[in-house]
Amino acid sequence: MRIGELAARTGVSVRALRYYEEQNLLAAERSASGQRHYPDGAVDRVALIQQLYGAGLSSRSILELLPCVVDGEATPELLDRLAVERERIDRRISDLSGTRDRLDTVITAATANLRTGEHCPARRTD
Repeated sequence: MRIGELAARTGVSVRALRYYEEQNLLAAERSASGQRHYPDGAVDRVALIQQLYGAGLSSRSILELLPCVVDGEATPELLDRLAVERERIDRRISDLSGTRDRLDTVITAATANLRTGEHCPARRTD
């Protein structure tokens, strides 16, 4: 498939796909006229890259981890690296859950105040 179709199927911009290729995260064959052609598996690969970016991994980290994630090929060092990334993601999830819980508390209190006619005190900005 051509780059425009891959972009449409994945919801990722053509620019991002070119970046993935520059970073060696994604490979395309070139036609005689120089157009990129991607295999059908590129859709799943782009989804995986997006998930890993969304988890906060850098393109360099993704490149190092892809052989293990995609093919199951791993060295002890790579497995250690995956474990470190997983722990970082767990901490981030925990932090986000704590933030969500705090917002729930604020929303609950503010809703109760609105029902009773009380309002949050104005804050000074000077």
